[in-house]
Amino acid sequence: MSVTQPQPYSAPFDAVAARYDETFTSSKIGQAQRASVWNELANTFRSGDRVLEIGCGTGIDACFMAEHGVRVTACDSSSRMIEVATRRVRETGQQNLVQPLLLRAENIVALSTQKLFDGAFSNFGALNCLEDPRQLARNLAKLLRPGATALLCWMGPYCLWEIFWYLAQWKGDKAFRRLKPEGVTSRIADGAFVRVHYPPVRLLAQAFAPEFQLKSFKGIGVAVPPSYLEHLARRHPHLLQLCERADSYMGRCPGVRTVADHVLLRFQRADTSSEKQLK
Repeated sequence: MSVTQPQPYSAPFDAVAARYDETFTSSKIGQAQRASVWNELANTFRSGDRVLEIGCGTGIDACFMAEHGVRVTACDSSSRMIEVATRRVRETGQQNLVQPLLLRAENIVALSTQKLFDGAFSNFGALNCLEDPRQLARNLAKLLRPGATALLCWMGPYCLWEIFWYLAQWKGDKAFRRLKPEGVTSRIADGAFVRVHYPPVRLLAQAFAPEFQLKSFKGIGVAVPPSYLEHLARRHPHLLQLCERADSYMGRCPGVRTVADHVLLRFQRADTSSEKQLK
């Protein structure tokens, strides 16, 4: 399969691709938060399913799904991330199940000429870099079969850890940066910046309707802190384990789950016949 980008694009995450696994994937916090997401993946997609992954990064999640027999079209806007993902797929022997593809999230509609996917997935805030979640929903609706599940992990606007951490350092602007409706410009490396938005669950549910119904959502990182507190996790590994256990309960508690570092939303593609009736 060949999908061509409509215009040259320099992805900000090219700058961090080479060290992403070292700094996040292999970190204690990264592993703790990812384990919670993987639990949902394992309970959602089945062997033989075809899943579209948006913002696949270095391919770690795609290879996890492939280990369970899921066929993954793994897209990312960063050519260097795709290079790392392709190498991981080759080294793990998953070439028959994972297809890394250089494609921006804004351009996934280019895949609409293919057979409909059985599901979609995006992890750890790749979609927070999009300006228009409503357009994403419209494009995604063209790619998924009726009844398909989309598991989409956003960075939430009310991260309690972040608020307390920066308030304790008298950095009020950083403590409440996620609440800015216009988003924030984040530096991910020297000379590499990206605009990040933190939409609340309520607005995402509205943006994805009526093509998708929000069935449930789960907090990822309520007790487990954000990744920039890795130094604390390494200093207190037993405390991190307690936080992981707490997250297994707190992540599903109404109210509490909204103050997590990330929020994993489970959408279901609406039946097309129902859409016709609405029109």
